[in-house]
Amino acid sequence: MKMNVGILGGTGYVGIEIVRLLSRHPNINIARIISQSFVGKAISEVYPNLKGVCDVVCTALDIDDIAQNCDVVFTALPHGASKEVIPALFEKDVKIIDMSGDYRYNDKAVYEKWYGEAHTSPELLEQSVYGLCEVHREKIKQTKLVGNPGCYTTCSILALAPAVEHGIIDNSSIIIDAKSGVTGAGRSAALDFSFCEAAETAKAYKIATHRHTSEIEQELSIFAGENLQLSFTPHLIPMKRGILATCYANFAADSLHKNVEALHNLYNEYYVNDYFVRLCDIGILPEVKNVAGSNFVDIGIAVDERLNRLVVVACIDNLIKGAAGQAVQNMNIMFGIDETVGLDSPGTYL
Repeated sequence: MKMNVGILGGTGYVGIEIVRLLSRHPNINIARIISQSFVGKAISEVYPNLKGVCDVVCTALDIDDIAQNCDVVFTALPHGASKEVIPALFEKDVKIIDMSGDYRYNDKAVYEKWYGEAHTSPELLEQSVYGLCEVHREKIKQTKLVGNPGCYTTCSILALAPAVEHGIIDNSSIIIDAKSGVTGAGRSAALDFSFCEAAETAKAYKIATHRHTSEIEQELSIFAGENLQLSFTPHLIPMKRGILATCYANFAADSLHKNVEALHNLYNEYYVNDYFVRLCDIGILPEVKNVAGSNFVDIGIAVDERLNRLVVVACIDNLIKGAAGQAVQNMNIMFGIDETVGLDSPGTYL
């Protein structure tokens, strides 16, 4: 018997990737696609690539209807909007995977500081689980509410988790330099993301103020056993999809893993049971084209012996492992389905 799924905000870039992935998932029936802008239109009219694959008609938001007809709901809504809808769904005993930042935090004060607004359902933060599958798999199995991680955060945390947890680096020295494709901004008509503004250029933005900094710090602090702070700088580059994060940190004075062979073995052992994390061979560094269109995370390790520094490079598809794919992976875990189902396709490369 297939599970019935609802997708709120199904016509944005993340929402439509969820629709695309679930349309080929053998355990899923897409029962509802909610869209304010396209009520009454088939999703295949909005995105013709889905014609004959998924022709579900978009409907307006109706909490009772969703609760009666859906076993799990993906909420691909902007931050702020999610926390207005999710409490009502939670009360209806529907499982929820939220794509916004509203339920990613363990401390409402951190959310309120970085998002600049009050959290109206802080009691649900105690119920939600941060949905980084490779890190919180066992908790995800038990929860009704997942806060699906951000794209920069997924890439950066997985790049650094083994080094932080094993005390290999000086946690006060972490610097993350990350690049994102334009879809990271969502399906926006803002001038900054138009073709002529984004093509043939690259720029840093939100230096020291990007919200994903707080997510990375939250999760790496758990591994470190102490509160840590780090420097995170995002950049916009002229490609449609993909994240590449280059992470730097000085080795801890007492680290026993200062050569690339030892680090490679440690990372291999750390992720040995994680299908979607792929460690590059020594001397090879990851490229976005190898993960674009897939749920894989590619990680490469280098050592700067001159500066006594670890350098980890990781890349993902921001719309898949950084959003929709990870959400489907979370759903699989929540319902006891093999987490690779519907997600094991390789990258498109070209």
